[in-house]
Amino acid sequence: MIIIDNTIVSQDFLDAKFICDLPRCKGECCVAGDAGAPLEENEIGDIEDNLDAIKPYMRPEGIAVVEENGVFDYDENVQFVTPLVNDSECAFVVFHENGTAFCAIEKAFRAGKCSFHKPVSCHLYPVRLVEKNGFVHVNYHQWSICVPAKRKGQKEGLPLYKFLKEPLIRRFGAQWYNQLEKEAGRKNR
Repeated sequence: MIIIDNTIVSQDFLDAKFICDLPRCKGECCVAGDAGAPLEENEIGDIEDNLDAIKPYMRPEGIAVVEENGVFDYDENVQFVTPLVNDSECAFVVFHENGTAFCAIEKAFRAGKCSFHKPVSCHLYPVRLVEKNGFVHVNYHQWSICVPAKRKGQKEGLPLYKFLKEPLIRRFGAQWYNQLEKEAGRKNR
């Protein structure tokens, strides 16, 4: 475990090797589960502000859910999450013809149509952030659908924190990330 500012970084996260293997998992993390992706409160406004630019990338089912219920829902802990289509996939999921799930928000962002990348929880996955006692706990969520990513990470020898460099900097800043690298390097000597 490492403590940086108000974050507690789990040992599981530090030890994990990981590289997403989308051809194998087909984006199942956007489809499976019992709730949508966690949302930070400010992200609700970001999605609402960009919704007109995102809709052309969405499926009709997702658009219908968002138009009827809005861009967020609540999970069992009364935390903000993305809404679901038929209690299954995220409303913002769009499927490639081969069945792979992609994010309509990210597609709009990459096309230069919106200013919001995607929820930071999605960008950080398989990391989950939990706020408790004034600290943000940075935890590695291990799920069977990510076994191919673990194998690929082990084969390439890439630590999860390096795979997630961009979203970690997005969420915590470059100075925090540099400290993480320094501390993780010390722990792995």
